[in-house]
Amino acid sequence: MATNEATILRNYLLLPARLPTIISLQEFTSLFPKSQQSSPQIRTLYRDLQQQRNVVVDGVSQNIDAQIRQGKALRREVIKARREAELEEQDDEIDIERMLFGSTSNTVRSKQHSLMTILPEMDEAIADMEREIQTIEQEEAALLESIKQAVGNMSDLRYGRFANPKLKDEVLDGLERLQNTCERKT
Repeated sequence: MATNEATILRNYLLLPARLPTIISLQEFTSLFPKSQQSSPQIRTLYRDLQQQRNVVVDGVSQNIDAQIRQGKALRREVIKARREAELEEQDDEIDIERMLFGSTSNTVRSKQHSLMTILPEMDEAIADMEREIQTIEQEEAALLESIKQAVGNMSDLRYGRFANPKLKDEVLDGLERLQNTCERKT
């Protein structure tokens, strides 16, 4: 898959797919009855919906990346098959025909390069390799950042530090409400 295709897929499938792009928290809150709009559970519901949406968007992003890798691998296989076909040992009968009758349309001609034809192909091969190296370096940087973020998040959980300082109180309040509901039902 060409870089342009990857950019198009990312721009049209990923950028507009995040929940805040589709509907803001205020718009989401306004969808509920007036009596319920001040409930903290609406914000929790929105965050949960946002998290679910992010999981889907991340899956689409991974599928795009997989398609890009698959396209590159397919291109490499085609190039390899072409090279093998060019280097493939020719039939003895064809060699005899060439020696007797010269080159004809029935015989396979190997591609002969001159200095003027090989240089552009070598430049193209160099550019392809440089693009592939750059892509690999970008993937490496993204993976490293992802790992660092995961380690940081785990460290925050281990030491009880949260990005949202009210999260602990919200969780305890939610558990208390759940416990009260359960006690009323019994």
